[in-house]
Amino acid sequence: MQVIHTETLDPVSLTPDIAHLVYNGLDAAVTLDCYENMLPHLDAGPENRTHARRTYEFSKALQAPVLEMMLRGVKVDQRARAKTLKEMRAKLTRLESQLDQIILEGVGVSVNWRSPAQLGRLLYGVMGLPVQKKRNANGVYAPTTDREALEKLSVNFIAEPIINHLLCLRDLGKSIGFLETGIDTDGRMRSNFSIAGTDTGRWSSSVSDFGTGTNLQNVTESLRSVFVADPGMKFANLDLEQADARNVGALCWDLFIDNPDWSEKDAGKYLDVCEGGDLHTTVCKMSNPILPWDTGRSDREIADQLAYRHLTYRDLTKKLGHGSNYLGTPPTMAKHAKLPISTVKTFHENYFSAFPCIPAWHTATISQIKNFQPLTTLYGRRRFFFGRPTDAATHRKAIAYSPQSMTGDEINTGILALWRANRVQLLIQVHDSILFQYPEELEDEIVPWALETLRSTIILKKGREFSVPTEAKTGWNWGNYSDGNPEGLKKYKGGDQRSRKPQRKLSLQVLL
Repeated sequence: MQVIHTETLDPVSLTPDIAHLVYNGLDAAVTLDCYENMLPHLDAGPENRTHARRTYEFSKALQAPVLEMMLRGVKVDQRARAKTLKEMRAKLTRLESQLDQIILEGVGVSVNWRSPAQLGRLLYGVMGLPVQKKRNANGVYAPTTDREALEKLSVNFIAEPIINHLLCLRDLGKSIGFLETGIDTDGRMRSNFSIAGTDTGRWSSSVSDFGTGTNLQNVTESLRSVFVADPGMKFANLDLEQADARNVGALCWDLFIDNPDWSEKDAGKYLDVCEGGDLHTTVCKMSNPILPWDTGRSDREIADQLAYRHLTYRDLTKKLGHGSNYLGTPPTMAKHAKLPISTVKTFHENYFSAFPCIPAWHTATISQIKNFQPLTTLYGRRRFFFGRPTDAATHRKAIAYSPQSMTGDEINTGILALWRANRVQLLIQVHDSILFQYPEELEDEIVPWALETLRSTIILKKGREFSVPTEAKTGWNWGNYSDGNPEGLKKYKGGDQRSRKPQRKLSLQVLL
């Protein structure tokens, strides 16, 4: 083995071969040096050992299932992909033609809708609409034509048809861009999953190491049906139900149950509601009193009506509930939930009055941050916050940390257990859910077992057991079941009478 004394080395005199040896040697040596110096801090003190060592070992163990998912990828139905692309391109062309005609005949100019600068001149210069501004990459407030700005301008009667076309064209453009994403030569799409991609312990994803694929954690539901199970296999998507909200309830219970100023009822009320029914439908009913609740239909049916783009009223109020839990202000939450600010203010009064443990948890968390104390979740994951301790942005990050981090640990603990059992093939993790495939003839054996295996149970104070329930959906593609997608994911209720259509070979014409 060649020994190179880097302390006396002249970098300028290195040949390419020696330079590579030095680079690789230093890379390994410096990493080892960092590890040896950090190790005493990892194991310093009995309490710290419990938290830091567990998180470190857990993260290392996750590398194996993550690598397997990255190598396997997920099969793309190229026939469905090509068909969807053709339909979307035709729709894009039609909408472009309509928009050009509307602008030319209505305003008298010609505009490239893809150019933010030209759109800005049209909307703010030619049409004289109120200028919408947003902080740019340089930190300066400047005119913008992003989605939020366009939605604000759409109340203008003349601008409405133009803006509706623009929003639809942009959505189509993003969908077409995703469908055109490069796949590998074996017909599969792969994604890079990063275990350390976030500060909370949740994973992030990006293009694969080969430059193909994309962030598969951010695929909209309308495009998921192009991903299909391998021949003889079937998909199961296991999803943690209301995980972040339940975690808030568990945190409140553990924080206040031993406090003499709090009754057991008040300390556990939010968690009790989470575990007693559909929290998001309850929140929807509180925040949307104008919906026809008492008309014979179930509350869930009413909450599941389409409200904005592809989102239902329940989806929007789910954002409202989560955002309120995470210290979202009425103006901010009104934007996300598409509700008047006054409605959100009234909701906050009712919500925090019904669940006083939530604002009390906010106060306790902020107090910890102001005293420069780290936060440790109920799963033992610890985080220090280095932002300004009096800054509202730091407070919001701190409050969101524990519930979101717990969700990540809950799903990933289950994923590790599934992988170690070696009965299914893991495919895609999406923050609080996991998609995997299995031999379809074993469905009634595999799915119940997987639901139980994914369950992660911890014991809260006073011996209260806590776990987040899981819902399973099964099918042969990743999209949701519908009349137009009969092979999509359908809620598993102990069996599935459907069967998969025979797979046809692709012609060269379809592939092109």
